[in-house]
Amino acid sequence: MFDFHFYYTIVLIVAMTTMLVLELIETDIVIFSVLLLMILGGVIDVTEAFQGFANQGMLTVGFLFIVAAALQRTGVLNNVGDALLGNSRSVSKKLLRFLTPVSAISAFFNNTPIVAMLIPVVRYWAKKNQVAVSKLLIPLSYATILGGMCTLIGTSTNLVVHGLMIERGMPGMSFFEISKISIPVAIVGILTVALLVHRLLPSRKELITELSERTREFVVALKVGREYQHVGKTIESAGLRHLRGLFLFQIERSGEIINPVAPEERIQLNDRLFFTGLPETILDLQRKPGLAVIKDASFDIRNLDSDDLGTFEVVISPNSPLIGKNVRESNFRSRYEAVIIAIHRAGERIQKKIGDIVLHSGDTLLIMAKRGFVKRWYHSKDFHLVSKSIDIAFKPRLNSILSLVILAAMIICMAFNLIPILVAVSVAALALILSKCITPHDARNSVDWKVLLVIAAAFGIAQGLENSGVAHYLASQLVAAMGSFGIIGVLFAVYFMTSLYTEVITNNAAAALLVPVAISAAIQINADPRPFLFAVALAASASFATPIGYQTNLMVYGPGGYKFKDFLKVGIPMNLFIGLMVISMIYLIYFIPN
Repeated sequence: MFDFHFYYTIVLIVAMTTMLVLELIETDIVIFSVLLLMILGGVIDVTEAFQGFANQGMLTVGFLFIVAAALQRTGVLNNVGDALLGNSRSVSKKLLRFLTPVSAISAFFNNTPIVAMLIPVVRYWAKKNQVAVSKLLIPLSYATILGGMCTLIGTSTNLVVHGLMIERGMPGMSFFEISKISIPVAIVGILTVALLVHRLLPSRKELITELSERTREFVVALKVGREYQHVGKTIESAGLRHLRGLFLFQIERSGEIINPVAPEERIQLNDRLFFTGLPETILDLQRKPGLAVIKDASFDIRNLDSDDLGTFEVVISPNSPLIGKNVRESNFRSRYEAVIIAIHRAGERIQKKIGDIVLHSGDTLLIMAKRGFVKRWYHSKDFHLVSKSIDIAFKPRLNSILSLVILAAMIICMAFNLIPILVAVSVAALALILSKCITPHDARNSVDWKVLLVIAAAFGIAQGLENSGVAHYLASQLVAAMGSFGIIGVLFAVYFMTSLYTEVITNNAAAALLVPVAISAAIQINADPRPFLFAVALAASASFATPIGYQTNLMVYGPGGYKFKDFLKVGIPMNLFIGLMVISMIYLIYFIPN
């Protein structure tokens, strides 16, 4: 009944699943190896094997990585995240306030790079609000998953299924076609995550975060300008009282020194605020409109370009000509083509304006300079040590505005089907490069080639399942097992088989492998395959139970300090709950007569 190709494919799929579950070899190597073995075994030919590398869904995901990276470089999404951080003491309210717009953004933007951009924002939020980051990062991943389910481009999984539908001669998904199923599911899911899920998660601090709080601190002085939104407010209400990694230790006002600074002290125009803190928090503070480094009025981090400039730390050597001079007298900017942002002196808090500080041997300066600074000054006698500091992205305001305009144009073109989706995202990526929102080098580096390799190879393996008869056999078994329950029974089987596969291999691979099974199952019961393919797309996306099932879960695994059991505890109930909702929505929309 079954030939060599059938049994050969079964062995390969079982071996592939086992290696992926046990994490013996990296995912992309395992899946590509299986693809090559299918060619060698004659299950697929070379054309079928590599057709996925030209698939529209896969290529769209690749260009979206560039779009995401450009938005990260311009700081657009970071600014959105900062604006959404509330001060409520209730974790549920904080999550509801934050996760609702995050899931909405995820509907129009690939959720993997969004999580990458928001992890540092959430960690900063957690520190500032004295909340364990472990209460926040799994909800962040879940919210982007739920939001990504709502449109064609929200998740790469939808794009993968869309590409496979086109390859099989079916009309691809329209931009909002899947929305009528997934938006109600996402709304209920977000409420569940915000109100219940965080209560089941542990209060666990990330070790790296705890260690970073003990690292050396720098001193910086900032002047309050007219743009600062908290002029006239107290230190407490302005949010400057309990900054993590940053401490306001002094205010200078009309020649008067205010030290210590009381929480009820009101901020006035032209106040000089003296902070001590970590480099990243100092640079973050300088992004706020109305706060500027005192030493150089022309220096405004919000109008600089991190493609040209970087942050560095230098230690003044015993033989440096800077020793004994204050910063103003040293002509540091003209001599080194660099600006001093902050100064660290071991064991001493420097309570002076930056320009008045007399430089000593061993002082560490946090500076901003052109990218070649290390090469030019590494061997200089002026500095004992020259090294790169934190890598922080900043762009002029014009680039931020341009990136938003390009993103909006891309979404409008896709939403109203003005041009093909692949064309829209590729033009957007090129426009972001040409407008210097991102450099060609950064654009190339932003593409996650491993993810694209997995997606492309999975298409070939899916074709192998179809050619060998394995897809038809699995579909027959599903129909035999659940066919007595009618369409809803087969829908249930297709959904949860995809869901189970997603938890042990990647979401995109699971979607590609189950598409031929779903089509075959629908044909065997004389049903329209389209709703079954929507079930596959949503089941492959709605992966909550393990960190390896979906890439965003894996991304928050380490930063949240989670254990595998944390995902099982909250994820299994979420998988079941969301699965039942999706199946019910599909059945109500497509199979109950009007």
